[in-house]
Amino acid sequence: MSKKFLGLNQQLTMQFPNGITIHVKREDLLHPFVSGNKFRKLKYNLLQAKEEQQETLLTFGGAYSNHIAAVAFAGKEKGFKTIGVIRGDELRGKISENPTLQFAENCGMQFEFVSRETYRLKQEISFLNKLKEKFGDFYHIPEGGTNELAIKGCEEILTEEDCAFDFIGCSVGTGGTICGIINSIFPHQKVLGFPALKGDFLKEEIRNIVKNNNWDLVTDYHFGGYGKVNIELIAFINQFYAENSIPLDPIYTGKMVFGVIDLIHKNYFPPKSKILLIHTGGIQGIQGMNMKLRNKQLPIIDINV
Repeated sequence: MSKKFLGLNQQLTMQFPNGITIHVKREDLLHPFVSGNKFRKLKYNLLQAKEEQQETLLTFGGAYSNHIAAVAFAGKEKGFKTIGVIRGDELRGKISENPTLQFAENCGMQFEFVSRETYRLKQEISFLNKLKEKFGDFYHIPEGGTNELAIKGCEEILTEEDCAFDFIGCSVGTGGTICGIINSIFPHQKVLGFPALKGDFLKEEIRNIVKNNNWDLVTDYHFGGYGKVNIELIAFINQFYAENSIPLDPIYTGKMVFGVIDLIHKNYFPPKSKILLIHTGGIQGIQGMNMKLRNKQLPIIDINV
């Protein structure tokens, strides 16, 4: 395998046997704190909130959520108050022990910690109304940021220059990013999504949103489920960074890149395939993951970010 860097934005082309190439699209470099797909998902939601003359953004997320961190900073930058409904009431009083929540609080975000049982009601109108009774009116951004406006933003990830590629690879969380990408691909292209969660339950949801069928979910690279990692994945992320100077997060993009390279070695792709991988950011979560790894006395992700 050989590689070369292209341009000032550190995009990378990696060359494999059979003429297969991988190109990494560095969406993580869009913004230092609202990077990757979070930048895309929030773009039109923030404009809509301004249009509605809303002063407060309310959203949902877990302890190390990239989305929570992004909304907190974007809200501060654009003049909104922000409220984060956080999964896990045991986190109350432990903000200083959590780098993501500490960052969000420093950006001015107010937290509402709820039990995991209550958190499951996050899409229920009755629960949202209770939150409005407590906090007043707000602009609601769903967990992970996925809604119609988010998909509209993610449709802007691909450009005319990307028509040269045969396959587009991206990680999948709530499904908004891959829907936007699927809606904007060229007829000859196929999108491969790598879910961070077990199972292929997102397939039906995606199918109901997208405009074409040139896509599939590859469900073999979740490494045990959402937020789960092992020594093999950590070693891969560290080696990839050492060789390419590109950091990968362990929840999403790291698993996707691992999966694509593994599929290349398994002859999944036709010879001379040109593959574009979307780096969706998430680097802020590495610090929290390393805290967990140290507690388990496992190797950490050795990346300078």
